Amino acid sequence: MKQRQESDRAALGSAGELAINGPLADHVDALHGRLGVRGRVVLAQLPFTITVCLVVAAAAVFSPASLASDMFRMALLAHTAIFAACLAVPWGRLPAGASAAIPVLDCIAVGFTREAGGPAFNVLSLLLVFPVIWLSVRRRRYMLFLAILGVVLSTALPTAVAVSAQAPGAMIRTIFLPLVMSAIAVTAYAVAGIVFRQRERLLLSEHELAQTLAENVRRQRLLDAVLAAVGIGVWVVDAEGRTVLTNKAMQADPALAALTEAAGHGGLFLADRSSPAPPDLSPVSRAISGSAFSDELYWTGDPDDPARQRAYSVGAHGIPASQGKDGGSVLTFVDVTRLISALAAKDNFVATVSHELRTPLTSILGYLELVLDEPGHEEIQSELLVVHRNAQHLLGLVNDLIAVASERVELSLEDTDLAKLVTEVVDSTIPKAAMNGLELELDVEQPLPARVDPGRIRQVLGNLLSNAIKYSKEGGRITVLAQRNGQTLVCSITDTGVGMSAEEQEQAFTKFFRSARSRETAIPGAGLGLPVSKTIIEAHGGSISLASTQGTGTTATFMIPCAED
Repeated sequence: MKQRQESDRAALGSAGELAINGPLADHVDALHGRLGVRGRVVLAQLPFTITVCLVVAAAAVFSPASLASDMFRMALLAHTAIFAACLAVPWGRLPAGASAAIPVLDCIAVGFTREAGGPAFNVLSLLLVFPVIWLSVRRRRYMLFLAILGVVLSTALPTAVAVSAQAPGAMIRTIFLPLVMSAIAVTAYAVAGIVFRQRERLLLSEHELAQTLAENVRRQRLLDAVLAAVGIGVWVVDAEGRTVLTNKAMQADPALAALTEAAGHGGLFLADRSSPAPPDLSPVSRAISGSAFSDELYWTGDPDDPARQRAYSVGAHGIPASQGKDGGSVLTFVDVTRLISALAAKDNFVATVSHELRTPLTSILGYLELVLDEPGHEEIQSELLVVHRNAQHLLGLVNDLIAVASERVELSLEDTDLAKLVTEVVDSTIPKAAMNGLELELDVEQPLPARVDPGRIRQVLGNLLSNAIKYSKEGGRITVLAQRNGQTLVCSITDTGVGMSAEEQEQAFTKFFRSARSRETAIPGAGLGLPVSKTIIEAHGGSISLASTQGTGTTATFMIPCAED
């Protein structure tokens, strides 16, 4: 098999080897690929044979006497025999390179034909170009040697055989013709090498391109399958906000399908379910402006018919730019209507149960206070105080549950000095901090006028100080700072405790959330302190935030408006 392949390659003619560009070359290559080894040899010999036939036809018209020469006829018979050999010899069964004998014989036949035709036929030396190129374009150096040898034989043998006096200039032809043809052979060999290497590179590039295309098709099918399988709406837009693609879930949801048709600028409402989303706050506008976001709540449907409204958690992720062009963005829409309804039902349940618990607890506390005020219970006074204290603690938890469930609190506002309020809470906390081996520092600017609910602000300060104490190690320090910043009062509580991770900080104000460390170390708490504090501060028109580094400590800061002068 290997020998047959070598023979196939050896049989490539100049036409087949060099034809790599253009429509004609494509046809030749296609024909060349369908032929066997014998057919390829014939195809390579055919241009030479046709040219010889044309020369004979011209000689019959312009020089009939030359056809009467026995030597000329013998030369033409040699050409015919060579072409017949191309047709008859089973080249595929012979060793590789055997077909090189044909162009060498062509060179010798050209020499005798030129010699038999006389000076008028010296131009036949140009026919040597065909066999020379045939041999030279092969990728073996010995073929180049055979090409030069064939040219030398085309001049030397006829000269040696001829017994008559040599025509003038015959010696010059014997020397210069091989030199010129050798130059042509070397040039053809070099050009063929360049072309062949270029062809190999092109074939390699074509193969790599085909592999890349196949991989891209595979990935595209995988992407299509993933997009069709996921139950969330996926909407890809370009840098101008134009739709690139949408998946099946996006198309099947009437509300989302209408959204894509409106380019994302209509039919959406903000989290309050009634305020239309302004064009600059629509998901598409935010996405193409370069904003990346997640878990943004939007509503669709008629606000006058809440039962038919749908809630979507929307996210946007930018596509990396390529070649200096913006890549656009991928928007995801997750239907969270059922989740929102479930959370609302849970909050309603918590609020209802909390209200039901608060009534008997209030009654219990009332009767406990009556018992404590009555004489004759001195022997169980301490036990009654424990019951009273735990009932008050339970009532506080119930009130916290009601606050976080309703996400609002009732405030009794009055003009208050926040500096005095902070000082009182810190003073009452110093003993507890000392019991835990903590140092409590206070830095308060005087005065800090505010219109607040003193009881609620005390609750916030108590929650924040309680967290700082619980999560600080013995020997740590807690710093309380309160000051005025323009028309805002700022209060911060910094500890040197265990701190929080970034993920824990994101969940810190979530109802009932407790960090993994607090659960592992059994630190007491219900996960309501921060959510309740957030509700209270926001009810005052302020804001609260956390800044923490794991292993270093945490700073809790809340800001409320300053009282008007």
